[in-house]
Amino acid sequence: MNIGCREAAEVNLTNDCSMKTIVKIAGLLFGITMMLGACKKDDYYIDGGLANARFDGTVMAYLDANPVHFDTIAQIIRLAGLEDVFNRDTLTFFAPNDRNIRELIGDYRRGGVNRELYRLNRDTIQHLSDVDSIIWRKYLMRYMFHGKNKLADYPQIDFDVLNAFPGQNYYSYNNSVCNIGVEFNDAVSDGGTRLKYMGYRQLTISFIPNVSFPFNNWRTVKVISSDIEPDNGVVHALAYLNSNFGFDNQIQYDIIDSKR
Repeated sequence: MNIGCREAAEVNLTNDCSMKTIVKIAGLLFGITMMLGACKKDDYYIDGGLANARFDGTVMAYLDANPVHFDTIAQIIRLAGLEDVFNRDTLTFFAPNDRNIRELIGDYRRGGVNRELYRLNRDTIQHLSDVDSIIWRKYLMRYMFHGKNKLADYPQIDFDVLNAFPGQNYYSYNNSVCNIGVEFNDAVSDGGTRLKYMGYRQLTISFIPNVSFPFNNWRTVKVISSDIEPDNGVVHALAYLNSNFGFDNQIQYDIIDSKR
């Protein structure tokens, strides 16, 4: 823009230059405004669907209000006898996806618990209520934490250098141990320059199966929609891919054993 002004001055077109400069500045400001607006809209995506950050109601009411993603989760919360907790307690809930429950149950043709039950000639799961409520309760509680914690309340984690950025271990409602941390991704410029830890930030939760070996065999799941805020807590929606309900396969063995 400065070069254009100097050239215009040389041919005595100062006024024209000023108008062009104003137009360019106005266009730049418009572009910045649009980018900021886009960033705002992208804050709370969940599998392509927009979720509101603030919800007027309890955590339970929020799950009920989003049946596409949490209808099944809401059902098993009630079967587990935890509805009052989700309505009353101040809690942080790392919400699994309904599809993980469907994969867990499966059928006799495609896998899941039902395939193994069918092979063993035991009663298969036809309804969610066919699973013992104690089992639902045990594994749901792995995702529930006391208090209200947003992404900004958790420390940084870098899985490549855990000694420098280890996240932090937390006890869930049933005293399972999970590491929770925020990945600071790198930013890459148009020219290919990589800026360490300057990119987007993503919350992760890792179930630790054996606290005697705290850095072995973590079951890590990424959060795809963070800081959803009902009245009595925070919901962080978990990714569907690379995720099992309960974090590992132990729930399958518990359900199969319960059908003896």
